[in-house]
Amino acid sequence: MKTGAEIKNVTVVGAGSWGTALADLLAGNGRPVKLWVYEEEVYSQILTDRENTTFLPGFKLHEGVTPVRSLDAALAEAEVAVLVFPSHIYRTLAGEVCRCIKEGAVLVSATKGIENETGLLPTEILEEVFPGSFYKNICVLSGPSFAREVVAKKPTAVTVASHDKQVAKLVQEVFSRPYFRVYTSVDVIGVELGGAIKNVIAIASGMIDGLDLGSNTRAALITRGLAEITRLGKRLGANPMTFSGLAGIGDLVLTCTSKLSRNYSVGYEIGRGRTLTDILSGMAMVAEGVKNTMSIKNLCRRLDIELPICDEVYDILYENKSPLNAVRDLMTRHLKDELEYLA
Repeated sequence: MKTGAEIKNVTVVGAGSWGTALADLLAGNGRPVKLWVYEEEVYSQILTDRENTTFLPGFKLHEGVTPVRSLDAALAEAEVAVLVFPSHIYRTLAGEVCRCIKEGAVLVSATKGIENETGLLPTEILEEVFPGSFYKNICVLSGPSFAREVVAKKPTAVTVASHDKQVAKLVQEVFSRPYFRVYTSVDVIGVELGGAIKNVIAIASGMIDGLDLGSNTRAALITRGLAEITRLGKRLGANPMTFSGLAGIGDLVLTCTSKLSRNYSVGYEIGRGRTLTDILSGMAMVAEGVKNTMSIKNLCRRLDIELPICDEVYDILYENKSPLNAVRDLMTRHLKDELEYLA
């Protein structure tokens, strides 16, 4: 297997804020990066002004980033393909990538979500869509990382997980920069699951601040949210220790405490009294937690597992439940031992 230094051709599929930031990061490591762009307007912006003014305004992109409209052209020589597209269209676009990419390429999923119909994580979708020969080359990149701070070169640490340690090491080498530190893991499910559920908890955290319920409430929510992530993770075979790391508590704290989080912002506006329809109509980018809430609800039904916070967020978003009533119902549930919930 090649080392990270030997990788010459990298493609990022998806030019939202995160895909654009990762393309800029990767180009800064001295290799050309092709960035597949769906929107004609965004393509023109990057080509003409070196800036994605739609999704990541205010930052000039590295000269090594080349926007491409044709997926075939973007992936023809790719040795590493970074997949950064919304979870609700993940399977469709993964199929298109599979059609174009060459055998032996490494696939790095940087999407945080769960497929609604199947309850599958993005890497599990890749395992279904791609031939078995790609299995060891499938990775997930996750952790506390806002696109705007990464492209601004602020110190960031994330985790890459693969079933193959050597593949994780290769991706670690490809992505690492002095301001972007990458750790490796073999717990693909744990790293990926933490990134999916934290978006739902972040919506709840935004609601708490929108309702002005205080710091005590938010601290309790984050802690019990981590318990829900860990409980579901254990059921799905993840290593519980993963949730004490960057892809678990790290990502959860970041997303639950910052207005840079789209999911937090959605929750905040709901807490202030706006409707979900009104909020989403004014957003250019996807708040993954909104769709993930439904996916997690369906997954928990199939597994017969209870995640009270996620359940209440679902009722608020899809059953018109009052956020204050949801808080009351969470606070008056039957009393338990703290660690019993993790069993």
